Amino acid sequence: MRFAPAPTGYLHLGSARTALFNFLAARSVGGVFLLRVEDTDLERSRPELVDVVYAALEWLGLDWDEAPVRQSARLEAHQEAVEDLLARGLAYWSDPVPEGDRERTGGRAYDPADRDRGLGPGAGRAVRFRVDPGAFGAASVGWDDQIRGRIDFELANIEDFVVRRADGSPTFFVANAVDDAHMRITDVIRGEDLINVTPKYLLLRSALGVGSDGLRFAHLPLIVNEQRKKLSKRRDDVSLLDYRDRGYLSEAMVNYLALLGWGPPDGEEVRFDPLAEFPPMFRITDVGESPAGFDVRKLRHVNAEHIRHLGVAHFAERSRPFLAAAPWADRFRDETFALVAAEVQTRVETLAEVPPYVDFLFLEDPEIDQASWDAAFAGDARAWLAAVAEGFQTWSWTAAELHARTMGLAEELGVSRKKFQAPLRVAVTGRRVGPPLFESLEVLGRDESLRRVAAALDRAAESEAAGP
Repeated sequence: MRFAPAPTGYLHLGSARTALFNFLAARSVGGVFLLRVEDTDLERSRPELVDVVYAALEWLGLDWDEAPVRQSARLEAHQEAVEDLLARGLAYWSDPVPEGDRERTGGRAYDPADRDRGLGPGAGRAVRFRVDPGAFGAASVGWDDQIRGRIDFELANIEDFVVRRADGSPTFFVANAVDDAHMRITDVIRGEDLINVTPKYLLLRSALGVGSDGLRFAHLPLIVNEQRKKLSKRRDDVSLLDYRDRGYLSEAMVNYLALLGWGPPDGEEVRFDPLAEFPPMFRITDVGESPAGFDVRKLRHVNAEHIRHLGVAHFAERSRPFLAAAPWADRFRDETFALVAAEVQTRVETLAEVPPYVDFLFLEDPEIDQASWDAAFAGDARAWLAAVAEGFQTWSWTAAELHARTMGLAEELGVSRKKFQAPLRVAVTGRRVGPPLFESLEVLGRDESLRRVAAALDRAAESEAAGP
């Protein structure tokens, strides 16, 4: 099996799913997973984009079995194939037909009469493959798709397609037919958007004498968004590495991509080591043909499950790059984070959420969220916080004791527990949500907690004095 991306941009989620299914199919039968970089589009392909492809596959853990093939390095073989087709009369030179003159050619961009004009190379001329039903002994070309069943195309409906552009470069059709034969590819697993390419590919293989016996195809279903529209680079978040940078775990992404068109036969969708667990149960014939819906909420759920599964030390290690990128990274301390890591791990859904959860531990002063402040410091909140501050002077400084004493004070004052602790949480952390409050207080220590509470009381007093 081979994955053959074009390095013309970031790796799309759909391409990542194609790579994964090729990998799983290869591993499921003890086959070989190959990587071919289709970099023949000289205008759009750039070396740094090849590195993006490598980085994306490496992040997913899809290790290829042989050195990557750069299609551009095989240009000579592609050109030889075109020359062979020309020499045997299976291809011909053709002039372009201007758009305004295509009425005479039935709307075609070429004139079928060029087949018999005996043209040679010339400015603007391309080489076209001669689609001649008589030459192939059949009126149609087709294959038994491993996902979709039998697919046939009438040759009469396939135009003479370009195999060498006017700029002298061979097209995708030729390069793929030649290179797949050279690499001895047995299974072509790719998106359904390439179904219409396949008959041309088969015609070329036949014309070049490599045939298609034993070659299997599987065209994967489209991936659609929540509106059931095909994922679009312009409209949707489809860059694989963007999800890495937003704190998704690679194993969670592999897990979720595998569910886009396929799923474990036992119905258990979350597997914590998917690259080891999925291959024995994967069969390309089990992939459905209906469009697969990409749901970010479900991906977040799968990612959260994977985060919960990590050991606490491993969670801290995986969080470190995101913590290191925080503006307060110079104040970060591993030993402090270790005290709250287990609690944070149960609350976040992505690693990118970790720094905002713990920033109050490392900032000199918490960043007060105004909406949280307004909601927490209503009514008698300042008086409640003052009562807590008085207790903080003498209470034993453990999370359990602080919780018991604070909740006891809330009962004495006849205030709901949730409402009573809201101003304390905002005073200490700056927000209404975050790690467990009393464990956070224990980590901050008595002196720092009292300082923050005093600052909040001063701010509340100033707000009251200023009036509405």
